[in-house]
Amino acid sequence: MTPAELSRTVLRSVRGAVEARELVMAESAVPERVDVAPPPHPGCGDYATNVALRLAKDAGVPPREVAGIVAKRLAAVPGIDGVEIAGPGFLNITLGAAAPEALVREVLAAGTAYGRVDAPRPGTPNELRTGAPNELPTGTSVEFRTGTPIDLRLAPGPRAQVVGGALRAVMEAVGEGTRGGGEDVRPVPVKGADGEYVTGEELVARLGVDEMRWVLLYPAAHDHVRVPERPVQREGNPRFLVQYAYARTCALSRNARELGFDDPGVDLDVPVGDSAGGPSGAGGTHDVPHTPLHAALAAYPAVLGAAARLRAPDRLARHLEVTAEAFFRFLVTCPPLPAGEQKPMAVHRARLAVAQAAGTVLANGLTLLGISAPEHL
Repeated sequence: MTPAELSRTVLRSVRGAVEARELVMAESAVPERVDVAPPPHPGCGDYATNVALRLAKDAGVPPREVAGIVAKRLAAVPGIDGVEIAGPGFLNITLGAAAPEALVREVLAAGTAYGRVDAPRPGTPNELRTGAPNELPTGTSVEFRTGTPIDLRLAPGPRAQVVGGALRAVMEAVGEGTRGGGEDVRPVPVKGADGEYVTGEELVARLGVDEMRWVLLYPAAHDHVRVPERPVQREGNPRFLVQYAYARTCALSRNARELGFDDPGVDLDVPVGDSAGGPSGAGGTHDVPHTPLHAALAAYPAVLGAAARLRAPDRLARHLEVTAEAFFRFLVTCPPLPAGEQKPMAVHRARLAVAQAAGTVLANGLTLLGISAPEHL
């Protein structure tokens, strides 16, 4: 169950309570959307929502009472293992044991289409993987597969060109059109230490294409860009961290093949869950708990939607950083490869499937931003 699906489930529970008069409030007071997110502290379930606090005033009862009504309905939903009320009325939701497996299977089955409204057309936006600037002429209008126009009026300068190109790719991925008359793309322009505007050629010569695009895309459009002296090839650099994480997912798959267990037809000791395997050799993942990495993978489609809706490709860049950080923590807590003389087991294949799903999301996101996803780094 993805965050978007869980959000809809919570909303259905609220509406059901209103229709049954368990919550006495106008149907018009029910929000159109409900936010769910990983809780700020571990051990508080897989996701949390503040919907009860939002409804309490209109319902005329304390938030914890609202939370109790919604929690009772949520607890009866298949795929939800438990719901707890915390603090003034927050709902902490724990998903069933099969949820991580279902998520991984969904990501691997979708591949490059994960998070998109449809599979990408040849050359769009996979051509961005080459690292080409993907600049759009000012006033460009392109068509979605649905026929919805994207009209973007780009301000002069390299940042507007890069942001506009990435925004167009993200919007096309989720089928998000613009309002009539087009929209301006006018991020704060880039200036050097001397106060002069910096050109795209100068940035590429100084940073290279990938670092240049990341530096221009990572801050919000209204924030100023701090241009580094040179690209830093270490994990303290978010762009390097994301690319390195993707390269590590590729290395894990190569190493697994050398050990002979990346093939879904290979039988492993101690079968776990569905030993027949799934997409890309993913066996059952019941022994892999829901982790922050699963939360990041599940949130990816919603992040794409928000980036398109808010015209903010920086949200995608920062989510890729979160995903990369969660991936490296996952490697520590759930090593995908056997250590020493240990034989490969089904749990290793299950963990490897999670790593492969992380690689899918990282590559998809980098591609939309026009940044390369190197298999070796």
